Amino acid sequence: MSTLPYLVRLGNRLADGLSAMSEERRERHREFFLSFQTGDGGFTGREGDSDLYYTSFAVRGLTMLGGWEATSAEGVASYLTAIDWRRLGVIDLMNWFATALAVQLATGKDLLADDAGDWRAEAAAILESVRVEDGGYAKSTEGASGSTYHTFLVVLTYQLLGYPVPRQNALVQFLYDRQREDGGFVEIAPMRRSGTNPTAAAAALLNEFGAVDDELRSDLRGFLKSVRADEGGFQANGRVPFADSLSTFTGLLTAHDLDLGHIVNHQTTREWLEQQLEFPTGGFRAATWDSDADVEYTFYGLALLSLLNESLSELEKERS
Repeated sequence: MSTLPYLVRLGNRLADGLSAMSEERRERHREFFLSFQTGDGGFTGREGDSDLYYTSFAVRGLTMLGGWEATSAEGVASYLTAIDWRRLGVIDLMNWFATALAVQLATGKDLLADDAGDWRAEAAAILESVRVEDGGYAKSTEGASGSTYHTFLVVLTYQLLGYPVPRQNALVQFLYDRQREDGGFVEIAPMRRSGTNPTAAAAALLNEFGAVDDELRSDLRGFLKSVRADEGGFQANGRVPFADSLSTFTGLLTAHDLDLGHIVNHQTTREWLEQQLEFPTGGFRAATWDSDADVEYTFYGLALLSLLNESLSELEKERS
């Protein structure tokens, strides 16, 4: 694996993909993110109080757009400081550490500088508390079988901690066991129909561990072709009749990272994204069925736009 955490590499890459965005368009989306920041420094979803999940998406989105103001970053630092990360589940634990790192990069403030003891070992112990017999990681300590998504998050957290994942071979086998005949991967063992997002999570981890071969690439290419939507994106699974920005981002990222070729028409995808999901006042909605924009799907909309820009740049290089 690379010495840089996956999330850091991805964040740098997505920021590069938006480097040519006009300042006016960039500012619209930046202001949209900031409109969800509350008095305690965190960010909300479409309703309710500050939430670590949405705070993480907002911070990653603002970073992708080229940075955020010091006052906003200080607010996030205060919000994170008020949270006891030792009591968090897997999803929020990853979000806490990833957001704390973003705060440190933006402000120089190390939120763990005064933490007593070996906090890295403590965090690793929390992660291992949800490891199960099948080699993967469950959602909680009550879980009996591994979740592809939560296993992905655990690995990302280990990378942020600078720790190797224990029993890596067992984890790789767990992922292989989640592959189905349609070429994709499922979230939990009883499922038979693969989903785009668990497939992307499994493929990303196997790629990180150097466990991808040509046969798997062929399987993944076939699966992604089976979940293409007419509007140019990817469906969450073969039974969903429409594309959404999250599935399209993860599917396209998988195709890019594993050299699967051009599975969707990038121009059609761009038109769908910019004409149907992007709001002229800032923000993106999830899909055409959605009525409003929010922090999470604005992150995915911008991230998808970045990947499409990356594809265009690569095509221009090939033609020159």
